[in-house]
Amino acid sequence: MTTTDDDLSYLSISQIQHGFSAGSLTSLVLTRAFLARIAAHDEHLRCFVRVMAESALAEAKQADVERECGFARGPLHGIPVAIKDLIETKGVVTTSGMPIRADYVPDEDAAVVKRLRNAGAVILGKLAMTEGATLFHHPSIAVPRNPWNPDHDPGFSSSGTGVAVSAGFCVAALGSDTGGSIRIPSAYNGITGLKPTWGRVSRHGSFPLVECLDTIGPMARSAEAAATILRYIAGPDPLDPSAEKVGVPDYLATIRQGVSGVTIGVDWNAIEGDCSADVVRNLRHVAHTLSEEGARFRCVTLPAADLPLMMTVAAAGAAEVHRASYKSRSAEYGPSIRPLLDQGLSASGTDVATAINSINIYRAQLRALFTEVDLVLAPSMTTTAPPIGLIETETMADLNALLRRTAYTMPFNASGSPTITFPTGFAEGLPTSAQIIAPHFDEALLFRAAHSFQSRTDWHLRRPPMYHGAGLKEQPRAT
Repeated sequence: MTTTDDDLSYLSISQIQHGFSAGSLTSLVLTRAFLARIAAHDEHLRCFVRVMAESALAEAKQADVERECGFARGPLHGIPVAIKDLIETKGVVTTSGMPIRADYVPDEDAAVVKRLRNAGAVILGKLAMTEGATLFHHPSIAVPRNPWNPDHDPGFSSSGTGVAVSAGFCVAALGSDTGGSIRIPSAYNGITGLKPTWGRVSRHGSFPLVECLDTIGPMARSAEAAATILRYIAGPDPLDPSAEKVGVPDYLATIRQGVSGVTIGVDWNAIEGDCSADVVRNLRHVAHTLSEEGARFRCVTLPAADLPLMMTVAAAGAAEVHRASYKSRSAEYGPSIRPLLDQGLSASGTDVATAINSINIYRAQLRALFTEVDLVLAPSMTTTAPPIGLIETETMADLNALLRRTAYTMPFNASGSPTITFPTGFAEGLPTSAQIIAPHFDEALLFRAAHSFQSRTDWHLRRPPMYHGAGLKEQPRAT
């Protein structure tokens, strides 16, 4: 096994566990390698808001001691991971990207953090994010940089999470998704992200954006790693009534079963009209690869999603979360979040009822589609990562520009559907991606499909060029 920091930082979970078992690697050595890498490069990439070096080293030592004593907690035992900064960590400031929460120190870990710790994972630190998990970063927050090209967008709102995983700063990390915030940074940074079914993972101890849409899920370099994480964080929780009492399967036990005989729907007419030529070309490569693996493809028409009405529910939900603090401290909020909260506060009960009715119809139409197909293949984003600042400029001028960019993410939050996003290739040096959608609670089939593609391709193994001699120059902070 190679032992350079670069190579250690890109080992898979199974490779790491093999090294642990063989005695050629320890969690302490691995954790030190990640911390050294963060120290060397995060000044430029700016994806960590807090590095928990002291506690991480202690956790790694404990994992090594436990292993030496014959106590094995499973595949995450001794694995270094990181956490989006809206997920609470006991005794560690958790700001949710908001200066008004700069002094907030939780008294306990969020449910998902407790579960990771119980599985023996090592927590490296907290990751940068947009303000309150909305669209853009507060002006006082350094915007993380896309490691494939620092002049291009890292995605929102799990921006630091996408960058950290892509740059090899952790084996995997937790993000959250309300309108695309796992899938967008996964797509832009060339990694694999899983948005679980709403209700699959407890949200207890995470700062909400829109309670009826929020999900927490894994972001990693492969479907196999994401499946490993989900197995340990999913399941019911008495502290979160929305966490469904649905059994959590062993995703790794079925991930290699492939897609032979699986029917996958795809709306090529919409995709051709919505997406760049590079995204379409690479989506067709996904379809071709999965066809060779035995999947059957069927042309379908996706239900029409009323994105403005879906945004009405999102804005109203966000306004409810911030109602008290926004009323008393609005001047401390960033200029980009205020229009969303103002829209939510001004929405009438009739507006919200109309929007809810539209969402319910969309959910029913999507359920009907899943009686004809097992999965749906779609883009996650219609283009590669745009230049930094472009999305904010577009959105402030015309909200419809944002809705066009999230046309394939927001609807599946409204429906509560599980989806997986994974890299499919490159266009002008930036990653392209695909998204596969499944019926509720069928994450196992998503992992099978993504792993089937990744077993025949290596896009998920590619490393950003900055680690092959291309240095990053200092960029001005977005304000």
